[in-house]
Amino acid sequence: MTERKRPDKSALLTQTPVPQLIVRLAIPTMISMLVTGLYNTADTYFVGRISTQATAAVGLVFSVMAIIQALGFFCGHGSGNYLSRQLGSGNIREASEMASTGFAVALILGVIVASVGLIFIRPIAFLIGATETTLRDTIAYMRIILLGAPLMIGQFVINNQLRFQGNAIYAMVGLMCGAVLNIGLDPLLILVLGMGVSGAAIATVSGQFISFLVLLLGTGKSGSITFSVRNVHINRHYLLEIVNGGAPSLFRQGLNSVSTLLLNHTAGSFGGDAAIAGMSIVNRTMMLIASALIGFGQGYQPVCSYNYGAGLFKRVKQGFFFCVKYGVIFLCASSAVAFIFAPEIVEWFRNDPDVVRIGAEALRYQAVSLPLMGVTIICNMMLQSSGKGVKASIAASARSGLFFIPLIIVLPRLFGLKGVMLSQPVADLFAMFLALPLAWSELEKM
Repeated sequence: MTERKRPDKSALLTQTPVPQLIVRLAIPTMISMLVTGLYNTADTYFVGRISTQATAAVGLVFSVMAIIQALGFFCGHGSGNYLSRQLGSGNIREASEMASTGFAVALILGVIVASVGLIFIRPIAFLIGATETTLRDTIAYMRIILLGAPLMIGQFVINNQLRFQGNAIYAMVGLMCGAVLNIGLDPLLILVLGMGVSGAAIATVSGQFISFLVLLLGTGKSGSITFSVRNVHINRHYLLEIVNGGAPSLFRQGLNSVSTLLLNHTAGSFGGDAAIAGMSIVNRTMMLIASALIGFGQGYQPVCSYNYGAGLFKRVKQGFFFCVKYGVIFLCASSAVAFIFAPEIVEWFRNDPDVVRIGAEALRYQAVSLPLMGVTIICNMMLQSSGKGVKASIAASARSGLFFIPLIIVLPRLFGLKGVMLSQPVADLFAMFLALPLAWSELEKM
């Protein structure tokens, strides 16, 4: 007999007014995403007190961290989407098996990434754009990040599975514990103890370790599914479901890594270490703003997947339009602030005239296109959470892959360093025009 989800959780996700429900679920995820964004920028800020080369090195390793995050979101969103739909249809057994299987796959991938990365660390450093002046710092930072890869991937999975079960508060607490530790350790290890970029990496991994432990404890709270070795079934059925639900995240985050790699190489070719540092600061700033929108959208994801599984399509559509409307409004306000205070924002990270000049101009270009992300990201989340893996993967690949990669190759050849700065804003425009029809085609079917 099929087991049934407890009525209190079902009633929350299927009967609470959609705007109220999304805000309720989004507030914890927005807080956790913003705090995560802050501690991602903390490394850049405190390393910026050392040198331009150290700032550039941290920016270079960001492409490796993007791969680790991509695998975490791949397993987390893939397993989370499926288990949420199963809970919506009342099938707890398959939801429990998927939770344990997704977590196990994540740990396996983490060990593989750490092992391969550490063995080939020097060639990887040159591959991601390290120069003779940044090589030492790049390797020092990347070595410690790779050691923490299994924990980083694992905590992404637990966090997303908790969210998709409607337990966003525990996901928030887990991430915030690690973030607070990271932010506290950064100045101590980098500035007080003089550990440089190694201190920044140790702070990051220590924060991820604490998040992992707290989130793992959170799986036993508030009716969340707990992990069990007996429920691990690494078979074709569950692997395909992880791929279907997680491929969009893998494409999105993985292409972020590739695009960051190409951006660093191209920026270095046209502007040296100052350009790499400036573009790295712009990327971190945009990530911080986008993290608030992503947190807001993550409040919609369990609403979308659970109600889609329950056949309540009107609620899926209502949530989509609610998120697009208020997401765009928020990004318009953020865009104005970033455009007006661009030099001050860049200087806050690194007080180097060349870095400020390049970074401020690039930040203003990206601020103009920032509101477009509101449409693109929510379209992608709706497609992914409703199980439309192919369309979601196309939408997820658009911004950092289908459009950005050709543009970062072509535009700098035409416009030099300005072409580097324009590549992402132009890609954002094209990505929105691709994602919106894909999402609309599914909304019309509901």
